[in-house]
Parts: sequence; structure tokens; C-alpha cells
Amino acid sequence: MCGIVAYIGYREACPIILKGLRRLEYRGYDSAGVALLNGSLNVYKKKGKVQELENFIAEKDTHAHIGMGHTRWATHGEPNDSNAHPHYSTSERIAIIHNGIIENYAALKTHLQKQGHAFHSDTDTEVFVNLIEEIQKQNSCSLEEAVRLALHEVVGAYAIVVLSKDDPGQLIAARKGSPLVIGIGKDEFFLASDATPIIEYTNEVVYVNDYEIAVIRDGKLDIRTKEDVQQTPYIQKLEMELDSIEKGGYEHFMLKEIFEQPRSILDSMRGRLELEAGHLNMGGIRAYERKFVNADRIIIVACGTSWHAGLVAEYLIEDLARIPVEVEYASEFRYRNPIITERDIVIAISQSGETADTLAAIELAKSKGATIFGICNVVGSSIARATDAGAYTHAGPEIGVASTKAFTAQVTVLTLLAMIVGHKRGALTDSKMRELMVELSNIPAKVEKALKLNDEIEAIAEIFRDVPNFLYLGRGYNFPVALEGALKLKEISYIHAEGYPAAEMKHGPIALIDENMPVVVIATKDSSYEKVVSNIQEVKARKGRIIAVVTEGDTVIPAMAEFVIEVPATSEVLMPLVSVIPLQLLSYHIAVLRGCNVDQPRNLAKSVTVE
Repeated sequence: MCGIVAYIGYREACPIILKGLRRLEYRGYDSAGVALLNGSLNVYKKKGKVQELENFIAEKDTHAHIGMGHTRWATHGEPNDSNAHPHYSTSERIAIIHNGIIENYAALKTHLQKQGHAFHSDTDTEVFVNLIEEIQKQNSCSLEEAVRLALHEVVGAYAIVVLSKDDPGQLIAARKGSPLVIGIGKDEFFLASDATPIIEYTNEVVYVNDYEIAVIRDGKLDIRTKEDVQQTPYIQKLEMELDSIEKGGYEHFMLKEIFEQPRSILDSMRGRLELEAGHLNMGGIRAYERKFVNADRIIIVACGTSWHAGLVAEYLIEDLARIPVEVEYASEFRYRNPIITERDIVIAISQSGETADTLAAIELAKSKGATIFGICNVVGSSIARATDAGAYTHAGPEIGVASTKAFTAQVTVLTLLAMIVGHKRGALTDSKMRELMVELSNIPAKVEKALKLNDEIEAIAEIFRDVPNFLYLGRGYNFPVALEGALKLKEISYIHAEGYPAAEMKHGPIALIDENMPVVVIATKDSSYEKVVSNIQEVKARKGRIIAVVTEGDTVIPAMAEFVIEVPATSEVLMPLVSVIPLQLLSYHIAVLRGCNVDQPRNLAKSVTVE
């Protein structure tokens, strides 16, 4: 989950690395460091954010044309200066940065200590670099060969970059399970965990595959497998725009991304929803259309917000396509020996396309013969390459750790998928299909209208900024929205919040309700409306403070609720795309009012690339 960046070329390396680390801070911000090679190999690192590192090295000699940097999300060892990356080997002739976890580090460490290696941190990464040094010493081999041999001994996930004082014009990188991309410029190369630090300098990139080693030397890139078989790099062009990873005048990336949703939803439909022709098209599904139509079952695997999008999809697919759906936490999926057959389809959902637990679930499902369909936001990501087919969400870069536009983009793509499969199966009539297409085409404008509630929601946030607990209730399609609303509040404001199906309230959570408990109820006009009205009455009778998200023009619930947020009417199956907007804004404003770091909430990272 850490962010790594490296540079080799004709420019000053340090400014490029520091700027890259700032762009990668969403991946981790416990500590940061750089290693610069210019005659000597100098490592500078500091607990805290990248700004702390910049302050620390302000007066130091950072001149170099080759270097690397790291911003950390702590796994092994608490956040402090010693555990920050990069890490030296015992001789301080080799340095490494690492994203991932080495599972057998303890056994390796014991062996290396017997060989005389000293350790100054609690990290698994320091074990890795000393292993490389020991192998090079024992085999009298090149650094490249020592790295290759070390990869055969480590168990776990890694994206690494290695520098050596003895090889001042060489940079070595490798990956397994953690993302690594190489930007190719004119007489220069950029390495990073994702493309955000690279796009400013070049749009030509190579995505390193698992078990590959990249060596950059004398202006040339050489990629080989762990077995030393040379590979031909596949160069792709990035479509990302630089302004998409800047704040664009917004105070926070999260707020910018909330307000980008009309566009990101539209972009996720663009070329797929052809309203005039009355046609839906999704290229990724075409070759597997019959598999979907004849599927016995669809299993959705995801984590966090993507899991909530999967829950919405369960309603969508069962409702529109009449195929049984199971939604699984990817982190638990492979640990319970699931029953999977060749007639199953597994849909894997991930914003980054690098979620380690979801990748592990994919590998298990593939081993059982299931067809794997991926939905992710990052072109060239590991999930995009590991699946049989899939669809990109086209949400654009999402920098804020708390996911917003990725959720609505995922739900949009899943809605299109459910409609296409439902129509092909005959479960969705031509007339209903046409009706949903028209309504879906209107969703971006309705989200735009919902965003105009921002000031009204900020005023509600001011009232509830200091409460210790929240309860979120919803039924049907709005139940996953309640879960997502509660998660957003927990993530960025550090207020305890729980989401429940509204009917489950009286099976336990109702005991919590008193005059101090705010209860957010998603109560839009749908097939469960009358039931939700009854649930609101139950909360009101116990003096709970009701914040109701209702359909415009509702006259019943406003008479009962203390606060009412009206959203535009839409089809029941599409309502999550609209009803989630006020909940995103509510969590954002509460967090800001509490002085929380909205874009970088404590203990979290954007892309969870470790299990």
C-alpha cells in the first residue's frame, strides 16, 4: 500500500522524486524517504508526511541524476524514522524501497543475523535488502543476478527498486503482486506505483508484470523474468490528463471528486448507452455473452466501497436479469473453501485494480474454472490483466482515500451489465429496457441537481459535527447506500457509524436510539416506502434525531423528520446513484468541521495492495 517512485536520467532526481511522493501520498503517509546516488549513496528519511521530509533535507546536498523515494503505510514496525524507507544493507552499499509484505522475513532474518548482518529497523524490507547483499557476497555475482536469486527466496508480495553504490548508473526494479509502472522518456526513465507521478513527463509507459525484473542501464530498459528469460516491453500510451490529478480550485480532492460525478457517470456510459439507437453496448462482455446468459450463478468479490457497489449489483442483476447473485468479501472468500464451478461467473470489483485480497480471490476462482469479469478504474492494472474480460469505469483518477466517484461509476457499469444480460435473457422487456435507458441517460443531470444541496447539507453537518455515533437505515436498493454512507463517515470523520437494513433496527440497534442519536434514513419513493415510513415512526417514538433523504415533493416524511434532504426522483433501480450524493457531502462536511484530514484519513491508504 506504500508509494514508490524512482528516476534515472539527465534531470535533477530529487525534485522529481519529491513531487512524485506528494502525488502518491494517498497510498500511505506514515513516513517518507529518498535515496540519492551521486558518488555516495545517501538515504534521508523522516516520520510523517512528505513535507516533513522536504523540511529535513532542505539544507542537504541532494544533487543526483538517479534516485528513488518512498511514502509509507506501516505494516511491519510502527511509523518512525528507523522504519521509514529506503533501507540500507548492512554495508550501506545497497538501498531498497519496497511496497508489499515479505511473509517469510522472520526466518530469513534469523539466517542473515547468523551471517553477521545487523538490523536497525523492525521492517521486513530491511531483511530483503540484506538478503540481496548476502547473495551477492556469497555468489560473487552482479547486483542484477543477486536480486533475481533473492526473488526465489522471498515469499510474499513486492514491488521493489534497488540502487547500489557500486553500480552508479543502474537502477533495478521487480514486482510480484504490487503494482509497478515504468515511464519512458527521452534518455530518462520514471518508475512509480501508478502513473500519477509520471504523466507530467511522459505518456509512454510499461506495466511490469508479476515475476519480472527491470534493469535500466546506459539509457536502455531490459526486462527479464525471474528465470532470466528476456521479455519485450509492451509500451502503452496513457490517456490521463495532468489536471485530473490536481485539485482544480477545490479545498480537497474528495470534494472535487464528489462534484465530478455527473461527468464520471456520463463517461462510464459514453459509447455504451446509445439512446437514439436504443442499444446498449459493452465490448468487454461480448465474447462472454453466452456465458452470462447461461450462468448458474454470479459471484461478486470486492472490498470496502466496491463491496457496497457489489451489493447494489446483487439487487440489479437478480431484479433485471434473474440470475442468482452472491456478494463476497474478497478478504474472506478464499479462506472458507468456496464451492465454485465452471458455470459460475465471478465479477471482481476494484477501483485501483490492485486490491490484493481481490486478486487472491480471482486466482482461486480461476483455478476452479470460473469465468472472471473485472470492473476497475485503472487501465493496465493487475486485475485488468488477470481477468478473462471486463469493463473500465472511466471515473478518472481518484486521489481522495475515501472513494466517491468510483462508487457511482462502478454502480453505473454494473447497471449497464445487468440491463444487457437481462435483455439477452428475456428477463427485461424491450419497453422496460427503453424506459431504463432513458432514465439512466438523465442520471448525470439529476446528480448535478443533488449536488446543489451542498450548502443545505453543510448546515446539517454543523449541527451534528460533535456527536459520537450515527445510525444509517435503508431498504432494498438503498440498504447498500446506508452502508456506504456509514463507511464514509467512519473513514474521514472518525465518528462511529453503522448501516442497517431499516427493518433490522428493531432486532437490536433500536436499543441505541435516544434523543442524542442521529439516524440517517434513505427514504425515497420506492416499493419499500411505506415500510420505511413505519421505521421512521419507530425512531421518532424513541426521540431519535431523524435526517431523512427523500424524493422531491414528498409530503409525508417531512412531517416526521427533523431534517429533510430532497433528491430528484428516478427509477428505483437507479436511485443509489442519486441517494448516495447527500451522504457523501454530509460525511465530507462533518469531517472538515471536525478538523480531520479529509483526503488522508488516519490509518488508511487508497490502494490496499497487502493482504
